[in-house]
Amino acid sequence: MTRVSITAKLRRMLARFCRAERGNVAVTFALTIVPIMGCVGAAIDYTRVNSARTAMQDALDAAVLMVAKDDSTGTLTPAQLNAKAQAYFSGLYGSHPEVIINSVSATYSGGSGAPSTILLNGSGTLPTQFASVLGFSSLNFSVSSTATWGLTKLRVSLVLDNTGSMNDAGKLVALQGAANTLIDQLSASAQKPGDVYISVVPFAKDVNVGASNYTQNWIKWNGASDTWEENNGSCSRYFGFYRPTSLSACQSVGGTWKAANHSNWTGCVMDRDQNYDTTNTAPTSVATDFPADEYYENGTYFCAPGANPALQPITPLSYNWTMLKASINAMQATGGTNQAIGLAWGWMSLTQSSPLNAPALDPNYSYVQAIILLSDGLNTEDRWYGDGVDWSSQVDARQQTLCDNIKAAGIKIYAIQVNTDGEAQSAVMAYCASDPGKFFYLTSATQVLSTFNTIGASLAQLRISR
Repeated sequence: MTRVSITAKLRRMLARFCRAERGNVAVTFALTIVPIMGCVGAAIDYTRVNSARTAMQDALDAAVLMVAKDDSTGTLTPAQLNAKAQAYFSGLYGSHPEVIINSVSATYSGGSGAPSTILLNGSGTLPTQFASVLGFSSLNFSVSSTATWGLTKLRVSLVLDNTGSMNDAGKLVALQGAANTLIDQLSASAQKPGDVYISVVPFAKDVNVGASNYTQNWIKWNGASDTWEENNGSCSRYFGFYRPTSLSACQSVGGTWKAANHSNWTGCVMDRDQNYDTTNTAPTSVATDFPADEYYENGTYFCAPGANPALQPITPLSYNWTMLKASINAMQATGGTNQAIGLAWGWMSLTQSSPLNAPALDPNYSYVQAIILLSDGLNTEDRWYGDGVDWSSQVDARQQTLCDNIKAAGIKIYAIQVNTDGEAQSAVMAYCASDPGKFFYLTSATQVLSTFNTIGASLAQLRISR
């Protein structure tokens, strides 16, 4: 065989081999294309089912909170509970119409003094678009969500402006109605006494702690030119035609000063010595005590029982809803604005020490503590600054420090400014709010009720943990 014929034969053999190799690749590709496409399609279907599962989880999470709010006392029957769960879920899970909902069920447990729990279970089926090539015509999934309440207790201090301008535009009347509704709203979330406590702190320039406390050792009577004994008493054996009305004036004309009996005090206290005016330090010394005051203006002692108008005394934390409402309904508008002293006493009302002695915290529970401050204007006076009419930046500065300390203690602050007089927005009230969503700037007294309802719903929901 010639060399040429051998070469030609080799070429023909190589050509046949190449043709055979190409055929093998085509066969191999044909055999693998189905599982490859199935795997790619399964990945797409898995992404779809994961999205559907996430959406169902979000819908169940929202639905369980709604059902828990409706059945906070565990009085719904199983049929009613399931009907509400399905209705809420159906309204929330609308973004995946391709999913077949197999079931949504609710189960309640607890009550009778124990924490209450509602468990929502949901399951669905998603028809596949690609995985059916691998023999999976649909994919099933399930999720659950739980709401538990009764492990968190709520303590709220209502710090309410009782200054003279609250008489304008129906603000005080609107405040009283809204505060009563808030008490109803929060008390309804309590399963047993002590789950919810509320205090009421009316304020003007001073606060009224009650004249019956004149024997308490946390009252400061003397030690400065503005304290009670300095300005309440009588001067004798003095030189001059006009009777001095203060200790210092009496002594300056050679007189003898006799302080009035403490039982004559009408119940007002002013800001504590700085910097205790911005803390909740327990009163254990003269420096930390609360200075007695006679809040007197235009012929009226504003804290005197029976005065008209009168500054209503503080009501410490209580779940006597009738008493709390009576305190709110008795409020009258009088005097200048010192939000800081109201906030300071709101904080003291949440504190487990003298003078208001909040009930001890049970270590078996967690607590939500909040202050709701409502005022209709800007700060005008405190113990040291302001004239009672014009805005005082110095009072704002004291309040800002106080709010920093309150928030650092883990207490939420809701601040509501009711501005019906065209005044500027209160920068310090917006600053004091725990976050921008907790500051409410109202221009009408009619907005007070809806604002209190919003805050009440927020606080009630904080008692539910997912």
